[in-house]
Amino acid sequence: MERRAGMVVLATVGVLVGGALVLQSGLWVDLVGTGEYERGTVTVTEGEDTADRTETPVGTATTGTTVAVRENDAGATLATVEVRIADTGTKRYVGLSETDSLAPDEGMLFVHEEVGTHAYVMRNMSFPLDIVFVDADGTITTIHHASLPEPGDETLHRYEGRGKYVLEVNRGWANRTGVSVGDRAELPERVA
Repeated sequence: MERRAGMVVLATVGVLVGGALVLQSGLWVDLVGTGEYERGTVTVTEGEDTADRTETPVGTATTGTTVAVRENDAGATLATVEVRIADTGTKRYVGLSETDSLAPDEGMLFVHEEVGTHAYVMRNMSFPLDIVFVDADGTITTIHHASLPEPGDETLHRYEGRGKYVLEVNRGWANRTGVSVGDRAELPERVA
């Protein structure tokens, strides 16, 4: 009887650990699917103001810009994203925390003064994110699939990466579009 109870506990722990790994890695997107999305490179070009495109106004929005991501250096475009630019300390701190949701092709591009190791947290967020770190030359260095903190959990998990830019988009975006580490983000001259 004790052996059977031990096996049940061990199996339960295995299922929980496996489920946590699938959720954290973003593999759930491949299993469940998320609809149809354009694949390709992310290119950034200057555009119109997109501050009013979400239900909740974002105090951090400056002007809208499109970011495109390409597979490696000269590959096909994997995706394009309309982004708001967060280029000051205050804008980077607030980020998307005052936003209720993003459309599949929307995000925020955080611009730091110089290349370094930066950490992002899910402070006051309403939805999970992919956090994509981009080096000064546009190379994607790290991609995190960030979950919302559990209700009542005051601890903020730090998502760290090296780069000068950080692109935040809906969680699962990197999996849907095929964007991965080593691909290139095309950045506009005004933020590069």
